[in-house]
Amino acid sequence: MSERPLTFLKAFCRNAICVGGLTVFLLASCDKPATPPSPAPPEIGFVTLAPSPIGVTTDLPGRVNPFLVAEVRARVDGIVLKRLFTEGADVSEGEVLFQIDAAPYQAMLDAALAALEKAKAAASSAQAQAARFKVLVAANAVSKQDYVNAVASAAQANAEIAAAKAQVETARINLGYTEVRAPIAGRIGLANVTVGGYVQANTATLMATIQQVDKVYVNIAQSVSDLLRLRHEAATGQVAMTGPDGVRVTLALDDGSTYPLGGQFQFSDITVDQGTGSVTLRAVYPNPDHLLLPGMFVHTKLVEGISQNALLVPEIAVTHDAKGDPTTLIVTADNKVELRKLVTGQTYGANWIVDSGVASGDRVIVRGIQFARPGMMVKPVDDSATTAPSVPPASKP
Repeated sequence: MSERPLTFLKAFCRNAICVGGLTVFLLASCDKPATPPSPAPPEIGFVTLAPSPIGVTTDLPGRVNPFLVAEVRARVDGIVLKRLFTEGADVSEGEVLFQIDAAPYQAMLDAALAALEKAKAAASSAQAQAARFKVLVAANAVSKQDYVNAVASAAQANAEIAAAKAQVETARINLGYTEVRAPIAGRIGLANVTVGGYVQANTATLMATIQQVDKVYVNIAQSVSDLLRLRHEAATGQVAMTGPDGVRVTLALDDGSTYPLGGQFQFSDITVDQGTGSVTLRAVYPNPDHLLLPGMFVHTKLVEGISQNALLVPEIAVTHDAKGDPTTLIVTADNKVELRKLVTGQTYGANWIVDSGVASGDRVIVRGIQFARPGMMVKPVDDSATTAPSVPPASKP
């Protein structure tokens, strides 16, 4: 074989090998999957925390009590002859409510008056005799002892007059007690005795009860722990106390409605109830329409002070871990999600008051929480205009 055909054959083989290798490379390249592009970070909404002054409020149960209560009781013995009031009506101070049989007490007064006249007559005779003996003893017509006895008798007669006058006054007072009068103005309840019933002074028979309800007390029970917490916050400057004259108390009735008139905080008791571990607070409310009835259960909201730098986190941003501890998610400066454990206090509207776990300037996630995981990148969007905590102006001390 000539040298030229051999050279052509070698070149052909080399080209065939190259083409085959390129084909295999291309086929292998087609079988290898392409790398997918990285997914875009999820969009979340956040609000930026900022301190705000808010009123420190406490929701506490309370009971309505009348402003004044007077139990009308018998002060003399006797039969009730008349009842002179309508049960459930308003009565005025001094109004006659019951009439007790006065005949025995009128007789006692008459006897006391007669005894007084008798004592006066005896005293007049004794004084005249003492005056005569004074002249006679000077003339030695009677002994000095007789004169001393006459003077003593006159003094005793005068004392008997005083005693008789006291008996008359006692009889007159007892006669007056047969007309049972209202000691205060207010609304009278049910009569506890009927006409014909017998009442006694020594057992102080209860005849009726009068309650003044034009204004009422609301007694509120506050736990010692809440009271100590408030005092600690006031001492450390976290809360500015409004003072006794500025504490505001609002009422919610048992049907959920709000009492339209505001109350005035009056005092806080200094004794702790050993059974409940609470102290009693008292507020006074006007009650012109008698909407608040004694014994009624109410819910009170006590505005105790002003927290100048409260951090409010929306409730939708707060969840709880497996232990039940409150947590929230925030966006860091490099747009990563971070989990924070919170220490929360009370609720304030649709927000939690947070004591620790977050700080002013933190961006708290309020939208897209279900897509956020700690450590992942996110695309933050400021939702402050739509979901920022609503903070009404705080009352000034």
